[in-house]
Amino acid sequence: MITVGMNYHVLPGKQQDFEEKFAAVIGALRAAAGHTSSTLWKDVSDDASYLITSEWSDEPAFASFIQSQAFRDVTTWGKEQILSGRPQHKIYKN
Repeated sequence: MITVGMNYHVLPGKQQDFEEKFAAVIGALRAAAGHTSSTLWKDVSDDASYLITSEWSDEPAFASFIQSQAFRDVTTWGKEQILSGRPQHKIYKN
């Protein structure tokens, strides 16, 4: 099992849009092979800073998901309209 930490910083005023999109994307995550759970965390000292933690059966399952069209569509939308910078992802092996 692996845990993936995905750090995002959104543009000012876009927090609600980001949170709503995550709520929609969670369905795609639940359907992804190898996905166990995901949680959205919000930084209490910077309300535009988020962390999504996702648990996966293994690294190839996560790699397959991030190569999917659904993931590409969401990241394109985020890059164009929501995020203030490039997301940072880190894989933690359990």
